Amino acid sequence: MNVRQLNFAWVVLAVATALTWELGEHGAAGPAAMAALLAISFVKGRLVVLDFMGLRGVKFFWRALLLGWLLVVAGLIALAYWIALR
Repeated sequence: MNVRQLNFAWVVLAVATALTWELGEHGAAGPAAMAALLAISFVKGRLVVLDFMGLRGVKFFWRALLLGWLLVVAGLIALAYWIALR
């Protein structure tokens, strides 16, 4: 992993964090805000797993395991939110 790629990932993480903070400060609510926050969280988790944990160059099994875990968690949060709206 080169430093330039890690710096780019770090900047994306910082911008995504600022974006989620801004959504919270403006009181964003509802399904669209929840979907946006989950998508941003997934992107952040993916960057951490692939770049900062160094799994970008390993076998598919390990990447799939951790990215699958992220999808399951995001899916369960979305499901809980959807059920609460009913």
